[in-house]
Amino acid sequence: MSAQRKSSFATVSPYTGDTLAEFPQIEGEEVDSALETAGHAFDAWRKRPIGERAAVLGRAAELMRERREPLAQLLTQEMGKLISEARGEVDLAASILSYYAEHGPAFAADEPLDVEEGEAYLVNEPLGVLLGVMPWNFPYYQVVRFAGPNVVVGNTVLVKHAGICPQSALALETLFRDAGAPEGVYTNLFVSHDEVSRIIDSPVVRGASLTGSERAGAQVAERAGRNMKPSLLELGGSDVFIVLDGEGLERTVGAAVAGRMANTGQSCVASKRFIVLEDVYDDFVAGMRRAFEALEPGDPSDEATTLGPLSSEQAAADLADQIRETVDQGAELVIGGGRIDRPGAFVEPTILTGVKPGMRAYAEELFGPAAVIYRVADENEAIALANDSQYGLGGSVFCSDVDRARRVAERVETGMIWINHPTSTQADLPFGGIKRSGYGRELSKLGMREFVNRKLVRVLPPDAELHGIAG
Repeated sequence: MSAQRKSSFATVSPYTGDTLAEFPQIEGEEVDSALETAGHAFDAWRKRPIGERAAVLGRAAELMRERREPLAQLLTQEMGKLISEARGEVDLAASILSYYAEHGPAFAADEPLDVEEGEAYLVNEPLGVLLGVMPWNFPYYQVVRFAGPNVVVGNTVLVKHAGICPQSALALETLFRDAGAPEGVYTNLFVSHDEVSRIIDSPVVRGASLTGSERAGAQVAERAGRNMKPSLLELGGSDVFIVLDGEGLERTVGAAVAGRMANTGQSCVASKRFIVLEDVYDDFVAGMRRAFEALEPGDPSDEATTLGPLSSEQAAADLADQIRETVDQGAELVIGGGRIDRPGAFVEPTILTGVKPGMRAYAEELFGPAAVIYRVADENEAIALANDSQYGLGGSVFCSDVDRARRVAERVETGMIWINHPTSTQADLPFGGIKRSGYGRELSKLGMREFVNRKLVRVLPPDAELHGIAG
């Protein structure tokens, strides 16, 4: 690495703290060259039959499955993901690629409109070069849900990945290249945040997507808006997990632990705020405590480990600060609350109760193994508390009476809500939020609609009567 090049892209093991690899940033002319290559690639890629574009995605899915173990090991090495969960992420990402390889051509097909005279239809045309700014917590899944539909529909993509997972970023670029994507169709960029703004400003780029923090999302959306370009944001979440009765409580507690602790709690749609009716509250808290006490910290590459480190030392320190300050403000600490006395970015599994408005944990997203549990008197209080949040990404409702759960779910202000299952994701379901959790939808058929020109084509006979013109 050149002495003049500072690297902000490095693999630093959150388990050992060792720096395992570093990569230099690119800037200036190198970025301009990548933009030019992506622009030229778009001109050719959009003209390829969509079946050929879909076949590249299908091959990428095959390669991802063939490379499952080394790809999973990278996730564990770079951000501390438990190896079993890392394999699960590879499988999920491959399923998304397969889904768009199979269904993308139909999703992008012309759509006839019902008109009284002549013919009218919508054509789904690609916009051009797109920028994706991606996070570290799901380095494969969150990239392919952006790249998959856009590559099939004919766009080309530039991906600015998070600084702590550079090897995962390169592995995806290699995957697309080996699957037959021409140069410039999928491009990884090791660039600074300042370069991101300049990239959005470029006339070559036609849209931007970001999954990440509110602050970063606001910056990208502002820049895109200034340039009259569409954007999509998937930002933070503080998902509710509402418990309406005690029937099947053991399963409900198991679902709560899974919803909170997946990816060591580092998921935008992790269950974070547990709202429990008072007649089952004590049993629910006791069950969560027993489950949290049973978690075993250790090497995330060891199959026996059930609690991995957070993604970085900074992430662990930030979460510990949020918990400590919330307790200082008067919340009750049921279990945990601090760092684990061992090397690595570990935080104790934590349960907080008695959290009230004005406390940090009431309004802020806790990104890690920390749960906030609230006691409520009835479902109306549960709904009011659920909606008293700046976030609106996902949520879940647990109840033996599904009709009751459905009524409650329909009153909760979120982009997604699951009944009798923690918020999750799959290729054929739309993903996205409202409020400060962002806007737009990814995955499913809707994932093909965010960055296309839905052009109207209206056909009338030569002798058709002329109507008034409006604009």
